[in-house]
Amino acid sequence: MTDRMEKIAICWFRRDLRLADNPALCAALDHGVPIVPLFIDDQGKGDQPKQGGASNVWLHHSLAALDKDLGGKLTLFQGPAQDVFEHLKATYEIVAVHWNRMYEPAAITRDKALKQWLADQNIEVHSHNGTLLFEPWTIEKKDGGPYKVFTPFYKKGCLNAAPPRAPLPAPDELNLYADKVADATSLSDLDLLPTRDWGDMIVDGWDISEKGARERWDRFVEEGLYNYKEGRDRPSKPFVSRLSPYLHFGQISPHQLWAALDHYDQDRNVGHFRSELGWREFSAYLLYHFPSLPESNFQPQFEGFTWAKDARRVQRWQQGKTGIPIVDAGMRELWTTGYMHNRVRMIVASYLTKNLRQDWRDGLAWFEDCLFDADLASNSASWQWVAGTGADAAPYFRVFNPVLQGEKFDPEGDYIRAHVPELQDVPTRYLFAPWEAPKDMREKYGLDGSKYPEPMVDLKQSRQEALAAYEAHKNARAGAKESEI
Repeated sequence: MTDRMEKIAICWFRRDLRLADNPALCAALDHGVPIVPLFIDDQGKGDQPKQGGASNVWLHHSLAALDKDLGGKLTLFQGPAQDVFEHLKATYEIVAVHWNRMYEPAAITRDKALKQWLADQNIEVHSHNGTLLFEPWTIEKKDGGPYKVFTPFYKKGCLNAAPPRAPLPAPDELNLYADKVADATSLSDLDLLPTRDWGDMIVDGWDISEKGARERWDRFVEEGLYNYKEGRDRPSKPFVSRLSPYLHFGQISPHQLWAALDHYDQDRNVGHFRSELGWREFSAYLLYHFPSLPESNFQPQFEGFTWAKDARRVQRWQQGKTGIPIVDAGMRELWTTGYMHNRVRMIVASYLTKNLRQDWRDGLAWFEDCLFDADLASNSASWQWVAGTGADAAPYFRVFNPVLQGEKFDPEGDYIRAHVPELQDVPTRYLFAPWEAPKDMREKYGLDGSKYPEPMVDLKQSRQEALAAYEAHKNARAGAKESEI
């Protein structure tokens, strides 16, 4: 250590790209030395996974917004995190490093090793909770084990635990390091944006910033909160918050939302929205306690289940060309907006895993690439829930009927028509099951395959085949167990 080294504290931004309610930022400022607000793009480096294309588009715009909020002082590096900190240690006297915790397996492994290395260098290091209402290790059953069912996790575990902390205000003043950090890179050099214009298309209509998150919340309160319990199932209506990408990248925190709900009449709509925040907690909790969740069937009885591997079927599902209007509308919404309404997510997932009998991991991978809110925990838990393989899952024999789902939740066909333009002029009576229209109507509107594809599979037959496959798998497992006795 030399006298010429400048003293700094570091706030390492990760999935907390905001100034308000940022415990790591507030704690870093307490050291009384200039802080370096740092972001490290280490995806694909070492054991860190790569993000999907849509996530990187959101990340690019998030970093640009955060840099603006920090007066242009956000420091960017690309590479393994420890390499970056080794470089900074050789250049500055680091008084302390602060970050907000992440709970994915690879991030936990990285952070533990880095925390130990910093401590070995006699650098003060602290991690904070800026991401979850309840730390996963603080909620447990009476026997000390983790919950595997949502309702007791939420009602017995979360609601009986110490209440979530109050959100922190944004700092009044930011004592930021004034000079450019040596060898830092630029946002454009991170190369997060795709070369095709898809990236420009999907950001249309989104304000990707902390300010945008607050405005999105205000709009939801005005338009959707008191219609949420039933209205959240109507994909053409503004009754869902659309906050999931902002929560995933930390432009708004669950603590801010939980506390904000206290200011409104506590009716069933507000209670249900709280429980959806609870589902987000449950997903993170499952991934923390069961880190194989993204790769392995949570229910072990599904190991060895035979999926009908068919890359062409998966591709048509991805492209929104299945011939099932509500499914195609959802897949096209995903491709053009980086988002999909939650009710429709369940419909398209059921269709892929039950009617097409494709592996839930194929759906998971596509959502990871195309969703702005491609949260590993929520994505994994949700896909397994629909497939029937997960914790607290819908049983495998529950198969969504996409025709009835469309008729019930998009009765006027507004959502379908918004995303499947070739069905724009089709009368509503034929819109949900166009293959059942009279021959002259199918020819008139191109429902015979000339304009809109005919169904890939027969819904009734494919449902029966899915149930038969599950029954055969169950019987085979039972026979194998019997032979062991």
